[in-house]
Amino acid sequence: MTRQKDLKRLVRARMQKTGEAYTAARANIIKKPITLAAAAAAAVPEPAVDYAKVAGMSDAVIAEKTGCSWERWTYALDRHKAYELSHADIAKLVKEKYKTDSWWTQTVTVGYERIKGLRTKGQQRNGTFGMTKSRTFNVPVDVLFEAWKNPRARKRWLDGERVRVRTSIPNKSMRLDWTDGAIVAVGFLAKGDGKSAVALEHSKLPDKETADRLKQYWSERLDALGAELQRE
Repeated sequence: MTRQKDLKRLVRARMQKTGEAYTAARANIIKKPITLAAAAAAAVPEPAVDYAKVAGMSDAVIAEKTGCSWERWTYALDRHKAYELSHADIAKLVKEKYKTDSWWTQTVTVGYERIKGLRTKGQQRNGTFGMTKSRTFNVPVDVLFEAWKNPRARKRWLDGERVRVRTSIPNKSMRLDWTDGAIVAVGFLAKGDGKSAVALEHSKLPDKETADRLKQYWSERLDALGAELQRE
């Protein structure tokens, strides 16, 4: 048992140093036996991790919305060895095992992946980059969804950008094919009292600079969407 714990510590240390995923770091370490010196070094207590800072969302918010802090989510998902799973499989585990809705399933999944060193902020599991943006509007969720679904309405606030809706679930989610081959995943959430929110992830981007540029672009487009909804 002690040797297994030492191995895990060595794997996490290599992940932080090289940026490798857990499985890759583990495979490289077990190619050679763990020496007594390496095991002793791994046995040194690790510094406390600020889970909320690494995940990118406060403990107060994630606990309010999901019932668990980041430390408890990490402990629970580690018990299922979620660090060895793909992004899609972690999301499936979170949703089916812990009954989270789609909106918070993705938040928990991405936060956990950051905590475990499987991705950095803005980076995807496959090494490409992405960006996220969200906004709340004073309209019902069906009105907000229609502003994205309707091609004519979408073209107005997207400033003429031509995209194709790949899949959609009414008032819940949508996936768009972007003009450069990237994908935009969009989630919708009813917030009551005539309010709703949209959160998007623009993924498969080549570098951080592109992600930063698109973050500014989407901030401007969501401003335009808000103005469009006010006119209607």
